[in-house]
Amino acid sequence: MTGRPADDEPILRIDNLHKRFGQTEVLRGVSFDVHAGEVLCVIGPSGSGKSTLLRCINFLEEPTAGTIYVDGEMMGHRVEGGRLVGLRATELAMQRVHIGMVFQSFNLFGHLTALQNVIEAPIMVKKEPRAEVEKLATALLDRVGLAHKAHCYPAQLSGGQQQRVAIARALAMRPKLMLFDEPTSALDPEIVGEVLQVIQALAIDGTTMIVVTHEMGFAREVSHRVIFMDEGVIVESGPPNDVLVNPSHVRTRQFLARITAPVTRAGAEGTT
Repeated sequence: MTGRPADDEPILRIDNLHKRFGQTEVLRGVSFDVHAGEVLCVIGPSGSGKSTLLRCINFLEEPTAGTIYVDGEMMGHRVEGGRLVGLRATELAMQRVHIGMVFQSFNLFGHLTALQNVIEAPIMVKKEPRAEVEKLATALLDRVGLAHKAHCYPAQLSGGQQQRVAIARALAMRPKLMLFDEPTSALDPEIVGEVLQVIQALAIDGTTMIVVTHEMGFAREVSHRVIFMDEGVIVESGPPNDVLVNPSHVRTRQFLARITAPVTRAGAEGTT
């Protein structure tokens, strides 16, 4: 995918974001914008801060410093008397309505069917009429290829099917921004493609997304922009062909060479 959708005001604006856990600084001054309809893929080694970044965007983790704006509204805080005041839990919950998140693990409610999982939040959080929500949920399950599994429980679904239900569940809130935290990392290799196809279809439809992924082919094909993170900072950012094919930073080249290097028989035998 080439070219970022033109839009003057970003859907997401992150300015000088820091996050510390004890003495460990996981994010160290991260700043970037995401515009409406843009697909941003975030890559990098384990421990580089990718998942923490996503969790800070929707305040599942409170940033240590920096500001995050979603559609012009500051996340987690408001300004009163010239100073920042933290939002109450109910206020923060209403902000999160605008941000859909799909995790590595599916986090479905095991005692609810696929359809019930999808309708739960719009009814309970947004107080929308059940009949309207069920109609939307049925359409979303069809969109992810699971209309025939609407009345199945998570234990009756494959990992790929559970993840597609999780995507439908996030979409049911009609978010302004979708966050995907390595959505295929818990899946068997043979079913990774079915989840990536759903995300690719969302990209074609113009859904604004940030996708943390280790699938480099997917990132190159679907994203408008790729960010490479390492040790809590953005090392390199640009169009996918620049970052993934012709990276300018030596650290990016090292990372890409390492994850695309063929596994030798000796190397395979040396792992347990």
